[in-house]
Amino acid sequence: MTSEETPGHRPPSHSLRSSSTLSQLTRRSMLGLAGIAVAGATVGAWPRLTGTDIPGRGSKALNIAILGTAADAAGRQGLIQAFTAAHPDIPVQLQAIQGADWKDFFSKILTMVAAGTPPDVVYVATEGAQLFADKLAEPLDAYIRRDGDEVSDYFGDVHPSLLEAFMYQGSLYQLPLDWNAANMYLNTTTFAQAGLDRPKDDWTKDDFSATLKALRKARPTDFTPYYWTNRLFGGVVPWLYANDTSFLSETKAPGGDWLWDRFYPNDPARATRGGGYQWLTPNAEDGRVVETFDYLRELVAEGLGVRPESGGGNALVGLFGNNRIGTTPAGGYWAQGLHEAGMTADQFDVQFFPRWRTQRHQFGAAGYAIMRTAKDKDAAWEWVKFCSTREAMQLAIPKPNTTPTRRSMVNESFYAATGPRHWKVFYDTLDRFPTSGPIPAPPQQAAVETALMKNVSTAVSGSSADVRTAMGNLQRDLELALRRNS
Repeated sequence: MTSEETPGHRPPSHSLRSSSTLSQLTRRSMLGLAGIAVAGATVGAWPRLTGTDIPGRGSKALNIAILGTAADAAGRQGLIQAFTAAHPDIPVQLQAIQGADWKDFFSKILTMVAAGTPPDVVYVATEGAQLFADKLAEPLDAYIRRDGDEVSDYFGDVHPSLLEAFMYQGSLYQLPLDWNAANMYLNTTTFAQAGLDRPKDDWTKDDFSATLKALRKARPTDFTPYYWTNRLFGGVVPWLYANDTSFLSETKAPGGDWLWDRFYPNDPARATRGGGYQWLTPNAEDGRVVETFDYLRELVAEGLGVRPESGGGNALVGLFGNNRIGTTPAGGYWAQGLHEAGMTADQFDVQFFPRWRTQRHQFGAAGYAIMRTAKDKDAAWEWVKFCSTREAMQLAIPKPNTTPTRRSMVNESFYAATGPRHWKVFYDTLDRFPTSGPIPAPPQQAAVETALMKNVSTAVSGSSADVRTAMGNLQRDLELALRRNS
């Protein structure tokens, strides 16, 4: 879903998809958070934030924080103007907070919280959704029940799986506005060189392996058939989901009927909906997890896949655009990124992630969360509600640098200038595979992701025996991470 993935990409869900080293908040840790959050950030030049860094602090203006630059904030002035026209009694101040990824952004938000000067509304990706829901955010249930008629158009246009990703213990905390699944991008130039057509929708893991071998045969040197990175989005997790497993055991909390019964009574997957995802116990030593890591290890050993620590998303766009990569997992946000890198619509395409035991996909999303400390929660809700309208979303997402959650906005005209040809794959991912799920991000997500990333490199670097050893270490690391209570 991020700034670390594609130049100029508005951080979505999925960067969402980025690392999130979020401290777990206790009364004691809150007191020391101002020193911890920024010290742990990776942007070394970023100064410590204080209340004076928030424009309008001390005024009645609604303070809204987003991950981005001053240019990102300026790009949303049309949105702010439209909101002000609709709500002249609610002054709004947008604060763009720079960071290499969501991790930095959340760390700086937590610093503001610790300092007693938090923003009123924060744009939060999947990585931080449960942390905010558990400690910082206000549930939206009462507002949605009250204004159900006003927001019914939104729910009628947004897939229920995206809403379920922001349910927590039976309550809904965000209205997702943009999202991205881990689909498979294809470099059509390199496919043509290997005599390959676009894979079928139901292609399998074995088909994928054969594709990589054909790409390698056609380009023996200076070329990577499969590029993946060591992070949650587009890393090992999509393969785990396809193999019907994960490194954390996944369950669902009870509740949520108030939402599903009112807005999604005819949802084909209604019986599976609940009160939000739960990742309570580690599952790293599960046989399918070991099998999945061993498959990726084999790709690396055979020269078909890059070692995941070999680079991030910024390098990836250039490599893909220069035909040095055959395939890579990415979301709809890459359409604009590749276009800006000089690729034409016929030079790349997209397909569903390959099927293993299932063809379940991984996705990330993002939306505004109202802080419990917001000085005017009713005004904050008006902002959240307005931003979910079609008018607001078209102002906020004028081009495909992410995937809008509104189905009606994902259309031919939206991708006319960029491609890819098979843009329908983006939203069809949810329609075709309704059990697709969000990035596994419990409230302790920071420590969980750190444990995963540390052990991925070890697992894919040696033999099959090394995979089992790494999974044992990951199991222990996850047990410690999940014990970290709030």
